[in-house]
Amino acid sequence: MKLYYADHFVLPLPPGHRFPMEKYARLRQRLQASPLFGPEDFCEALAASDTELLRAHDAGYLQRVIQGRLDAQEARRIGFPWSPAMVERSRRSAGATLAACRTALVEGCGVNLAGGTHHAFRDHGEGFCVFNDAAVAALNLRASGQVERLAIIDCDVHQGNGTAAILAQRPDCYTFSIHGARNYPFEKQQSDLDVELPDGTGDDAYLDALQQALAQVMQAAAPQLLIYLAGADPYAGDRLGRLQLSKAGLAARDQLVFDTARQHGLPIAIAMAGGYGRQIDDTVDIHVQTVETAGRMFR
Repeated sequence: MKLYYADHFVLPLPPGHRFPMEKYARLRQRLQASPLFGPEDFCEALAASDTELLRAHDAGYLQRVIQGRLDAQEARRIGFPWSPAMVERSRRSAGATLAACRTALVEGCGVNLAGGTHHAFRDHGEGFCVFNDAAVAALNLRASGQVERLAIIDCDVHQGNGTAAILAQRPDCYTFSIHGARNYPFEKQQSDLDVELPDGTGDDAYLDALQQALAQVMQAAAPQLLIYLAGADPYAGDRLGRLQLSKAGLAARDQLVFDTARQHGLPIAIAMAGGYGRQIDDTVDIHVQTVETAGRMFR
């Protein structure tokens, strides 16, 4: 089991920006102190190449990102000011999920300590997402023939709209999203399976809905690999979440997804996805428990 990181490529954000960039460095520091992992488990993520990115993204969009030619509206939709560091970190985040998938196929599990950039579409980014790492990974794995079918299990509180749109015509890449019905994005896309939850949904109702949905995914997709977006933002203390899960409920969510993978003999790649806790330590706690739970199960 390998943990891929790119937190040392830091976006230069203006003061007061609401994206919690520092959570990634804190996450790696916490995991490096965990008795479950040693130095050999941590790998610097390589950047996704143009060829790899172009399996999921439009060539014109890719060049505008690389060359810093995004117009004001495009940059505003993404939510980050353009910089060379933004480009490099976005490449590395996509490369990390692809590497986590390849590790999972060999070792059973791989982790991207960032990623989950599921709002990026083929021809534009939005919602703090530049390149769609899950779609990039899925389409490159299919192109290389490493898997015939895979499923994306998106448990971020926001719908994976970009992933659904990019993979809409790909029956070999099944998309499942469980998310807040009234939360961003307000114009949803059609995943293969969407489970929309009302504001205030708590642990029990969430876990019941997820368990039923996972059974449906396994039957409909017959996947050979799972890509799991383990968002911390369904947490009750999240500024952008609107659901009411506890940390224990999110731990049970992770366990349910991992148990499903184990029961079906499936490798699983994990990306952290969103988390905007009022206290950043809460977000980091949730991400840490996801990775440590995986470490106990799959090492």
